[in-house]
Amino acid sequence: MKKEFSMSNDKVIINFTAKYCNNIDSVLESDGFRRVLDSYLKKSSKKNTLTYRYLKQSLETDNAAYICKSLIKVIKFLTITGVEEIIEYSPKCEKLLNDKDSFITFIEEFYLYWRRLERYTIIHRYKLQQGLAAMSFTEANAAFSVVILKLYRKVEKNVLGYQPKVYRQLPAGGNACVMVHKMEWPIPLDYEVLEDISFIDNILLETPFITYPKKSTRDGMFSETHENPLKYAQMNKEHWLCYPAKVGESLAYIYFHRDFMAHGITLCNLFEMARSEEVRGRKPDIVYVFGANDDNGDELKTIFYNDEKNDIMLGYINHSEKIDYFGYMKKMTLTLHNLIMIKKGYLPIHGAMVNIILKDGNTANVVIMGDSGAGKSESLEAFRSLSEDYISDMTIIFDDMGTFKLKDGVVSGYGTEIGAFVRLDDLDQGYAFKEMDRSIFMNPDKVNARLVMPVAPYKEIIKGHKIDFFFYANNYEAVGEDGKHLEYFNSSEEAIKVFTAGARMAKGTTTETGLVESFFANPFGPAQKEDETNILIEKYFNTMFETKQVKVGQIKTCLGVKGQEKNGPRNAALELFDEIKKMF
Repeated sequence: MKKEFSMSNDKVIINFTAKYCNNIDSVLESDGFRRVLDSYLKKSSKKNTLTYRYLKQSLETDNAAYICKSLIKVIKFLTITGVEEIIEYSPKCEKLLNDKDSFITFIEEFYLYWRRLERYTIIHRYKLQQGLAAMSFTEANAAFSVVILKLYRKVEKNVLGYQPKVYRQLPAGGNACVMVHKMEWPIPLDYEVLEDISFIDNILLETPFITYPKKSTRDGMFSETHENPLKYAQMNKEHWLCYPAKVGESLAYIYFHRDFMAHGITLCNLFEMARSEEVRGRKPDIVYVFGANDDNGDELKTIFYNDEKNDIMLGYINHSEKIDYFGYMKKMTLTLHNLIMIKKGYLPIHGAMVNIILKDGNTANVVIMGDSGAGKSESLEAFRSLSEDYISDMTIIFDDMGTFKLKDGVVSGYGTEIGAFVRLDDLDQGYAFKEMDRSIFMNPDKVNARLVMPVAPYKEIIKGHKIDFFFYANNYEAVGEDGKHLEYFNSSEEAIKVFTAGARMAKGTTTETGLVESFFANPFGPAQKEDETNILIEKYFNTMFETKQVKVGQIKTCLGVKGQEKNGPRNAALELFDEIKKMF
C-alpha cells in the first residue's frame, strides 16, 4: 500500500509509513481527516439529520465541500482558543458557535462516526526510517490514539469552556495495527499474480475487536476445478496482504483483499502465524486467494485446485459481498489442509478434541465429531465450566478440525488451529465477557453471533495425543429424565454407518434447516474425496475396534432439542466424567 490513506465500505486503512500524524496539526491537515469528515457529512445529508440541518443553516449553504472546509477551519481554531475569541476574530463563525449544544452534538456524532469505522494502521518494516523514525511498532498505534483523543477533548473543552469531570479512555486510533514486509518465495509459473504482495509480520490488536461483516452464515460446498484459477485473476497488489499461517503441519499463504481486512486480521486468533525464517524462500503447501476479481461477473466461485505439478493445494474465492463472513476464510483453509492429509493417508476429523487431566492425576483424550452446530465446541465449554469440581487441567487439542494419524497400531489426534470460532448464543452466560480482553467479536447483536479466541498453544496441538474416547455428536435426539447421553457401538460397521451418515439438526450456522446429513460430518475435504476417505475410514475404525484402545460411541448433546440447548452438553459432560473415572 503506497497511499497514505484509503477508505471504502466503512473501513479505513492508514499507512503510517507514508504519513504518520504525531500531533493535532498534522491530523487536521491530513487528507484522511478531510475524507472522514466529508463521508460523515454525506451520510448526514442523506438522512437529513438535525445536526446537518443546523450546519446548513449556520453556514448558510448546502454545499458539502464548503461545509467540510469551514468545519476543518473552525476545529483548527478550537484547538487553540475558546468560542468567544474565535467569534471576535472571525464573525462568520458566530452563528455556528453561538449554539454550543448543537456544535457539541456535531462533535460527538463525528467522533462516534470515526470510532464506528473499522480502522487499520499499516507499517512497512523495510521503510521504517521514512515515516516513523525510531518509534516502535507497538508504540505507534497507541501514540496515534492519544493524539485523536487529545484533539477530541481539546475541541470539546474549548467549546464548553470547562474541563469534563469524567474521562473515558476509549481506543480511538486503529482497531488493529499491522506490520508488513516483502517476502521472497519460489513463486511457480501461473502464480506470478501473487508476486510482490506484502506479508504480515506482526499484528497488534486493540481488544475487544468488534467487526460487522455483511453475512452471518456460509452456504454450499467448495468444489474442485481442474484448471488454475489464478490464470484469470486480476489483483492490484497494493490492495492485498498475505497472512502466513501454520495450519496443523501445513504451511499456508492466505492472500486477502483489503475489503476483507477484518477476516484477514482475525486469522491471528485462529491460526499460528509463521515466523519470517519459516517462510523466507519456502514454497507453501497451501495457497489461498480470498476476494480476487475475475471475469466471472456476479457468479460466486468457491473452488480449489490440486496443483500436483507444483505440489500446492490452491483455494480461490472471488470478490463478492456474499463471502463477507469469516466462515469462508476459515473453512476453505481447513478444506485445503484436509485434502493434503487425505493424500498422505491421514483421516481428517470435523470435531473437537480435549486432553483432560482429572484431580487424581489420571488423563483421558476425548474426541467429539460432528458438523456445524452439532455441539462440539459447546461440549468443550461444558467441560470447562465443570473444571473446578472435576478437572485439574484441560488442554484443547482442536476445537473444530483435526487429524487422526495411525502409527504402530495406535490412533493419535492432531490439531490444526490455535483458536476457536464459536457461536456466542451457545456459550455460558457471561463467558464471552470474561474473554473480552483477547477476543474478536463478529456481529455480536445478530443471530449466529461469533467469537474468535485463542484456546491452545501451537506446540500442544501438533504434539499428537493417543485417543481414548471417540464420540459422534448427536444433537437431534432428546434424552429423557433417566436416559443416557452416552452410547457405545459394538462393531466398526455399526459405528461407520452413524459416523459417515453425518446427521445433525441445523443450528443456523449455515443456510441449511431441519435434520440434514453430510458425508462423515465433514464437507471440508472428505465430502470432496469420498472414495479415498471411505478407504481411510474403514482402516481407522477397524483398527480402533480390533485393538480396543479406543471406546467408540455417540454423545447426545441435545443442542438441537428445544429446551435442552444449555443443559444437554452439561449433562453429557457429567456422564463422560463418570466414564473417564471407570478407566482407572
